Amino acid sequence: MKVVLVSSTGGHFNALCQLSSFWQRHQCTWVTFRNSTTEKVLQGQPTFWAYGPTNRSLKNLVRNLLLSAQVLQQAKPDLVLSTGAGVAVPFLILAKLMGIKTAFLESFTRVEDLSLSARLALPFIDKLYVQWPQLQDKYPQAELITL
Repeated sequence: MKVVLVSSTGGHFNALCQLSSFWQRHQCTWVTFRNSTTEKVLQGQPTFWAYGPTNRSLKNLVRNLLLSAQVLQQAKPDLVLSTGAGVAVPFLILAKLMGIKTAFLESFTRVEDLSLSARLALPFIDKLYVQWPQLQDKYPQAELITL
C-alpha cells in the first residue's frame, strides 16, 4: 500500500513517527515542514517540504493546496494519514475528493474537543482516531486508540 504521511513539526511529527509499526510496512511519502529534526529523521525517505506557517496564512494555504495536488498525483497513495495540524487540511480534502482514503489521528492533548484542523477536515476524513474516551463520546464515529 502507498501512504502519504502529513504532519507539522514537533508533537504532530513525533506522533506520526510513533505510528512507525504501521507505516514502515508500506511505501511512504512524507509531507512536513523542514527543520533540523525532520531533515535528520527523514533523510533518504521521499519527502516534500510544506509551506509554513499555516496559521492565518492564506498564501501558505494556497501553496500547500498546490503542493497537495503535486504530491497526490506523483505518489498516487492509497491512504493519506495525518496527525495534524493545519498543513493536513488541504491534503485530506483533496485526497478525499480524488477518491483516496484518509485517516486522522487527533492529538493526545485534545481531550474535550477536536482541533481546528480536525474539525475543518472532518467531512473528508474516512477514519478518525482519538486518544480520550471523552472525545469518542462526543464524536461516536471516532475510534479510540492509545499510543
